[in-house]
Amino acid sequence: MYFSHCTAAADTEEKIRISTYGLMNNDHEFENCLQQMTPDRHPLFEKTIHMMQQFFRSARSIAIIIVWTIGAQQVRAQEPAFYKDIQAFKKQDSISAVPKNAILFIGSSSFTLWKDVQDYFPGYTIINRGFGGASLHHLSYYIRDIVYPYHPKQVVIYCGENDLAASNTVSPETVTHRFITLFYEIRDHYPRVPIAYVAMKPSPSREKLMEKMEKGNQAIAAFLKTQPDADYIDVYTPMLNPAGKPRAALFVEDMLHMNKDGYAIWQEVLLPYLRK
Repeated sequence: MYFSHCTAAADTEEKIRISTYGLMNNDHEFENCLQQMTPDRHPLFEKTIHMMQQFFRSARSIAIIIVWTIGAQQVRAQEPAFYKDIQAFKKQDSISAVPKNAILFIGSSSFTLWKDVQDYFPGYTIINRGFGGASLHHLSYYIRDIVYPYHPKQVVIYCGENDLAASNTVSPETVTHRFITLFYEIRDHYPRVPIAYVAMKPSPSREKLMEKMEKGNQAIAAFLKTQPDADYIDVYTPMLNPAGKPRAALFVEDMLHMNKDGYAIWQEVLLPYLRK
């Protein structure tokens, strides 16, 4: 868009056509506009033009700063879920050397809160990269951060119940599909690395989801039977009481996360599947 402005300076009346776009975005265009003016210029006119140039250059700089600031704020506001957890892993890796050929645990809070997991499996090297609240698609999203850098000897996954808890629209088939996607993303990068899936556990606070969990566990188990170096680890069954209900004594107060007795069951069930 263009606007026209007329001014008089001493005995010379000149017609100035200045491009707003040129002033704000292109100094070359501004100079071209000046060349179209009559050569007989009064000193006052030249001073005015110089002031206009300085003003618009300053305005452009301010505009760039404002746009950059707004953009930076929007980037921070749009950080993906669990971004800070992943950055914490990276910081941890930069501080201490990461062991090669370790068993890699990835998944949600049942792994995150197992902070002393290494003590449960002496003789095995464990890297724990679980982050609380994760769903299977989050593991896929961050796979380049939580799997690929570690060159593991085995990958053990616990995830899926948060997928079901997130929405009534998430079905066991959805969870199975997400797991299969993650499985192949790992296999494409590490074709010979064994992969084990820990069954979704029956939590008292999520008892209403047990039917979906059972169907999802069964479907994932069936898929893993078709794959080489792949295991399904059933922690679901030993966490039920004789009536088929979740054993509340295995959980902390929130009835979602496990206490030491719950992890003792996991230790017993997982141990035969871990690779030396």
